[in-house]
Amino acid sequence: MATVSVALVTDSTAYLPDDLRSRPGISVVPLHVILGGQEHQEGVDVTPDEVAAALRAYKPVSTSRPAPQAFLDAYRKAADQGAEAVVSVHISSALSSTIGGAELAAAESPIPVTVVDSRALGMVMGYAVESGADLAAGGASAEQVADHVRRRCAASSIVFYVDTLEHLRRGGRIGKASALFGSALAIKPILTLSDGAIVPLEKVRTTSRAIARLEEISADRIAAAVSDGKGVDVAIHHLDSSERAEALAERLRARVGEAGQVMVGELGAVVGAHVGPGTIAVAVCPKVD
Repeated sequence: MATVSVALVTDSTAYLPDDLRSRPGISVVPLHVILGGQEHQEGVDVTPDEVAAALRAYKPVSTSRPAPQAFLDAYRKAADQGAEAVVSVHISSALSSTIGGAELAAAESPIPVTVVDSRALGMVMGYAVESGADLAAGGASAEQVADHVRRRCAASSIVFYVDTLEHLRRGGRIGKASALFGSALAIKPILTLSDGAIVPLEKVRTTSRAIARLEEISADRIAAAVSDGKGVDVAIHHLDSSERAEALAERLRARVGEAGQVMVGELGAVVGAHVGPGTIAVAVCPKVD
């Protein structure tokens, strides 16, 4: 197997599918989830179903970033496997202090590390890591890979419906969406990320209408990307709402056609702990040169 000179490291909130997690040149550092006082590693020893059950039962659920040593271990492993540099891509610094641990580790790494704040989460990061790894495999430099990752993340968007704002409020991730609380009992919020922070996009009265608007917004963004001619990849993330997610994905596949892929993946424990069961999110990720 040929050695990849630029390795990609990301964290577990990218929610990479198994085929990407196991791809040579890509590694994932797990964030931590605390359930009932017990610490777990996301994607290793705690499942989204366990988090959803705890949230439904109103049991304490919290999250924390990896220790810098976990990132340093990933960078050293990349060096041991022959990489000459690392591009390390992580969840928005407006949502988590994860990137701080990566930066501390980068200073101790045996090979150069470029740390990228995705200003995003989920497969907005994941698709950027995938196409960055494709570039690296073709011989691109770390600078070229990092630039591509930044541009693809910036071109992408994620919009999500949550059943309740309560979990975001408890976790302190509510940001400008706190403005919705005055009528929180009467609305179903549609949220998005703006400059890496959670902000309200629309207020809708019913779940069915919220899902319909989620589809309409996503379809418009897909159409814009397809018309640009470069293609688009889409991911439907959910927590404890697989049937709704699969149905939405099937409808959006008709919009994407041959221009890219549409995947469905469950939100992991970390993001799930903040958005709660019933959440549906759509990441629309245009391809970039």
